[in-house]
Order: sequence, then structure tokens, then C-alpha cells
Amino acid sequence: MSDANSTGTVRLHRVLKAPPARVYRAFLDADALCKWLPPHGFTGKMHSMDARVGGGYRMSFTNFGTGNGHSFTVRYVELVENERIRHTDTFDDPNLPGEMQVEIVLRQVMCGTELSIVQAGIPAAIPVEFCYLGWQESLTLLAQLVEPEIPDGG
Repeated sequence: MSDANSTGTVRLHRVLKAPPARVYRAFLDADALCKWLPPHGFTGKMHSMDARVGGGYRMSFTNFGTGNGHSFTVRYVELVENERIRHTDTFDDPNLPGEMQVEIVLRQVMCGTELSIVQAGIPAAIPVEFCYLGWQESLTLLAQLVEPEIPDGG
């Protein structure tokens, strides 16, 4: 059992069959984030977006079954195009205090993009395994968004 002040960390690794530029864009595009970031059973709503260092976004997830939700704010700390994104996350709920640190690293590989994510500082009230499960679901949705090669109609 962890104490009320301890925080958790999750680490995720995926290889996506898509170029780094497309994966990078999916982390900075408001419509894309609404499509892939909410885990299964949740809808996402973007309240504001400013995709630059010092900017960020405010978003909410709503449980489709219950109608309850939570909102959070992301601040971009570092953006290296098609290579790395670092940002902080804070929940609007005072019962989920602290600031999470997230680093997303993209590396071009022969079959697409190697994606590594570390999220540290997860509030003690959120079981790490729930956070990990949510990320796994989100990354499945990310793959479904960025991997298809769909030509535009002529």
C-alpha cells in the first residue's frame, strides 16, 4: 500500500507502422487527440489548444456510461519536431494534486516509428495499473488513426 503522497510512473513502448511526422502530429492536433487519447468508454472534448512550447491544451474525458468526467491541463515544455515531446499534466480536481511529467520519444525505424512514453508523478489516488491500462487502450486507438494509408479521392 502506498502512502498518500507517493506517486506512480508508467513506461510504454510501441512500434507503429507510420512515419514519425504523422505520429508527432497526432500528439499536437486537437481533433486527433479527441479521437485517440480518451480510453475505451470515454469521450474527449478539447476546451483550448495552443500547440507550442509554453502553450498546451485543456481537455476533459467523460465516462460515456455514467456521464461523470474529469478535466486536465497540459503544458508543452519541449517540442522537437518528429522526435520528442515533453509536457506536464495537472488535473483540475483538487483531490488529484501534483504535476505529472510526460516524455514522448519518437524514433524512425525501418517499419515506421518507435514510440516510447514515460509518465511520472501520477497522483497516489490513481492506481498505476489503471493508468497503464488506459494508455494501452489509447495507444491502440493511436495506431488505428496513424497507420492507415488512405489516399485522397480525386
